[in-house]
Amino acid sequence: MSSVRPIASIDLYWLPLGAGGHSVRLNGKVFEAVAASLERRERCDLYHSALEVHAPDGRFVIEQAPAWGSGAERGVVAEGAVGARAAGRFRLFRYEVRRWRDGVIPDVAEAVESPIRLSTDLDPARRLVELVPHAPTPVWGRDELGAGEMWNSNSIVSWLIARSGLDIESVALPRGGRAPGWQAGIVVARRQEAEPTARR
Repeated sequence: MSSVRPIASIDLYWLPLGAGGHSVRLNGKVFEAVAASLERRERCDLYHSALEVHAPDGRFVIEQAPAWGSGAERGVVAEGAVGARAAGRFRLFRYEVRRWRDGVIPDVAEAVESPIRLSTDLDPARRLVELVPHAPTPVWGRDELGAGEMWNSNSIVSWLIARSGLDIESVALPRGGRAPGWQAGIVVARRQEAEPTARR
């Protein structure tokens, strides 16, 4: 008697920073203009990332977003402060990490060069879904973990991809684009993976 493996997949979406929100988009453009000037390079389009995972337990949307209202219906599994740890006492200055069963990615219609299929294997999909509540939650916009750049939504997505065992280096950004915080997630994931070996 043959057994049928559950269908599994991991898809990555690149969303223009501030899609659907003019103030965030404007702030992003100002940030990139300053960063490009300091680094003496051309300006890039900025992107925010999100994941959609099909696993044996269902379909999940995984991303970091501003915290608002009750998080139960959005599958919120963790929260963190924005800007400064003390400011996190106020919901306006908090972010949430979602593992939203049958959820939606806001403004997915504006996604660029997406979705990117990262895997169709069951084990990484299951592992990624299980890892979400354990993602680091340092202060958004700061480098509390000493990763070399600020921690944000892209950091959580790259951390999850790297810790689930997928080849994070093969993930391509949209042409002419940049994802601030992406490298921070990779640095922290690699550091954590090396810790058991160092202890041994």
